[in-house]
Amino acid sequence: MNSRAALNALWQLSGLPSDALERISLTGRDPVFPSSFAVGAAAQASIAAAALAACELGHARGVPRQNVAVDMTHAALECTGWFSLDGTAPDLWDPFAGLYRCADGHVRVHTNFRHHRDGALRLLGLNPDTATRADAERAMLNWRALDFERATAERGLVATALRSFDQWDASPQGQAISAQPLLSITRIGDAPPRTLPALAQNERPLSGVRTLDLTRILAGPVGGRALASFGADVMLVNSPQLPNIAAIAETSRGKRSVHLDLRTEDGRDALWRLIGDAHVFSQGYRPGGLAALGFSPAALAHRRPGIVAVSLTAYGSQGPWSQRRGFDSLVQTAMGFNHAEGAAAGDGKPRALPMQILDQASGFLMAFGAACALWRQQQEGGSWHVEVSLAQTGQWLRSLGRVEHGLAAEKPDDTPWLDSMPSGFGLLRAIRPSAQLLRTPAGYDRPSVPPGTDRPKW
Repeated sequence: MNSRAALNALWQLSGLPSDALERISLTGRDPVFPSSFAVGAAAQASIAAAALAACELGHARGVPRQNVAVDMTHAALECTGWFSLDGTAPDLWDPFAGLYRCADGHVRVHTNFRHHRDGALRLLGLNPDTATRADAERAMLNWRALDFERATAERGLVATALRSFDQWDASPQGQAISAQPLLSITRIGDAPPRTLPALAQNERPLSGVRTLDLTRILAGPVGGRALASFGADVMLVNSPQLPNIAAIAETSRGKRSVHLDLRTEDGRDALWRLIGDAHVFSQGYRPGGLAALGFSPAALAHRRPGIVAVSLTAYGSQGPWSQRRGFDSLVQTAMGFNHAEGAAAGDGKPRALPMQILDQASGFLMAFGAACALWRQQQEGGSWHVEVSLAQTGQWLRSLGRVEHGLAAEKPDDTPWLDSMPSGFGLLRAIRPSAQLLRTPAGYDRPSVPPGTDRPKW
């Protein structure tokens, strides 16, 4: 399936007018990165869908349609998430993260957060303060892959066994994912159409759309950043008690950034005040986490009729893994991508995809879903819930087919698409938006700033 066919299929999920597709231009073809999967098409189609849906919402607000162009190489490079601060590209992976050989196969462990790393090391019988990577590798040889995967899940840790596609497809969770659509856009309550601020022809299509971004790890922040690039007023809401990853410097472009402790009554009250004037509420915490604090999609729709709630999970809302934590690298491993890339290379050595494309594409699909739901809210009213998961995005990536000789491709030069800009983290160098909007170019009105820089007020 090529990018245009993939985009057409995405558009069928949107409920938006089909004639908007006449405004899109897609250039380039896979392979653009070394992979046997159509990672370029996934990047291009998801970015194009988000941009075109944003522009269609702008058209519904009274301005003419505009042409959108997305180049595949630029889109794929944007989905690497590469950035540097003051001339140095940070190391984004903890030394203990990665693939380990075990008694009967392989396990991938995610340790970028200290509590996940320490928990995994203790499960291996190691002292987190003194253990080395070599110690962890030796200890893992005493475990069977599925036993370690199960033990970490029971402890709220994050690791997955390496599976083939056939093994994933035969699993209960694989079957649950295959029975679901790529994403869902569901009406969850009644409300009249909520008038958005008037839009001038020279304003970006999401100008005036207030978005609360309660996400921390890559996919959700990418979705909020995409909305900001199309003009939305995005407020990143972090907890002062929780750690963040280094990529926050890149994914926070265009956003306000505030601290709220939702474990306190004051924090929850402050968030409800923000919700009262918000159009979109996007969250990517563990399943049920925010609902337990009173911020479920149903509660949002009850307190703020007409809102669009966007929810991100690792493994979807159905199946035995629906409550599990997960990250892109782990979902790749569990679903069979690492095994398949090794088989395509001919050496059988498991290998990761060349970028965290499940995260990146899921983020742009969150932005796509939000724009579609906002359009539908303008047309027919209602409150809406958009659901996206990394595993469903993975199933979609598989459906795009394989790329013959794709692993022989070389990583393209990103220099033509890099911009430098000041930020609250230092001089930030990163890929500019790949969606080219003819009349109102995508971009960022605000520099990225550390959490808590702004006041929790629109």
